[in-house]
Amino acid sequence: MFSQCKADFEALIVDNSDDVRIAAWLEGRAAERFRFIPLFPTLGFAAAVNAGIDAAAGDVVILFDPGVELKGDGVTPLIEALRDPAVAVAGPFGVSSKGTIKEFQESAGPEVDAIEGYCMAFRRADALALQGFDPKFRFYRIADIEFSFRLRAQARGRAVVVAGLPIEKHEHRLWEATDPAERERLSRRNFYRFLDRWGGREDLLVGNRIARGE
Repeated sequence: MFSQCKADFEALIVDNSDDVRIAAWLEGRAAERFRFIPLFPTLGFAAAVNAGIDAAAGDVVILFDPGVELKGDGVTPLIEALRDPAVAVAGPFGVSSKGTIKEFQESAGPEVDAIEGYCMAFRRADALALQGFDPKFRFYRIADIEFSFRLRAQARGRAVVVAGLPIEKHEHRLWEATDPAERERLSRRNFYRFLDRWGGREDLLVGNRIARGE
């Protein structure tokens, strides 16, 4: 429900479906505040997200998964959260470690280790400085955690959960459409990629920082 949004905004859809019917449907609905980018041929998850970040017009980017439904103004509170320069990334769904960087679980925060990609808000300039998501993450799993860590490490900033947003999660279509054995393989490979980069940075874990009194 972008019509209820109090902030100035545009809706930008990255069409990574490789379906000309969907592209035609989106083209017929283009408007002043609604744009779409058709990707032919299709790209991996991270590269497709980066195409949207590159094309975005606003100072703040809010990434929404296609399985997320807005039932009100879920945009303005996220923009407000990012007015705090100490906040690097914000969203309604967060994860924190179980005492080790090798295992994460859902967390209500308010401060967490990472924000899930179902809905995550960040400054476009920060994302561009990092060259966006790591394009090696062709499958979506763990890409959001890795990107959250890079945003936080770059700005020495925090990841915060913004509770109470009018957002409903539905089934994740890519997860459901992928063979269980294949999605397990891809998820494991992405997690190893994350550990290769961040396995030695347990100083970034919120629980460890609190224990040190930071």
